[in-house]
Amino acid sequence: MSETSIMIKDVPKGDRPRERLMEIGPTHLSNQELLAILLGSGTKKESVMNLAHRLLVHFEGLTLLKGATIEELTSIRGIGTAKAVQLLSAIEMGKRIQLLKSADRYIIRSPEDGADFVMEEMRELKQEHFVCLFLNTKNQVIHRQTVFIGSLNASLVHPREVFKEAVRRSAASIICAHNHPSGDPAPSQEDIQVTRRLQECGKMIGIELLDHLVIGDRKFVSLKEKGYL
Repeated sequence: MSETSIMIKDVPKGDRPRERLMEIGPTHLSNQELLAILLGSGTKKESVMNLAHRLLVHFEGLTLLKGATIEELTSIRGIGTAKAVQLLSAIEMGKRIQLLKSADRYIIRSPEDGADFVMEEMRELKQEHFVCLFLNTKNQVIHRQTVFIGSLNASLVHPREVFKEAVRRSAASIICAHNHPSGDPAPSQEDIQVTRRLQECGKMIGIELLDHLVIGDRKFVSLKEKGYL
């Protein structure tokens, strides 16, 4: 064992998260204990449990931690590159599992269903992402794709890119969504222009644009419900 680290096995027995996980299961562990397992070790002067606690305090819980960069993590005393990489890998894996949501069987029956499908991933993005959900005749999501990243502009979000993938996937319809990093989902004139342009193109090739959702922070606007479709 390194002289500069304290492994989980050296933490007092009552604070051994690995043992607790094996005894009672992961769902019963605190965020601090799960982080301690991911970190694996503390430092010569600090136990892994204390390091995990300090990490949570620094990021004010999991919400900010899940958006942390490697630079932010390694700026914290006791978090080197290896630990930061482990944490970022675990966070990314969690995000990808969350995105699965049985995508090939997820049915969208309402704007709320569509918003629920993309909300957690999109609501905290720092840039605008334009995402398309491709649906079959049963309104099941068969594919999800980020088409464009950056400020929404009718000349940049080209229907060709949207409907090329829709045709390739044999989609019956599509739902588009993009986020407003400000957290306010009120649609702009550009949002409305993009929506109408995609709707017209969809009609020409027989693939219906069901909705365009603007995602804010835990809230959204459906352009269909607003009468723009």
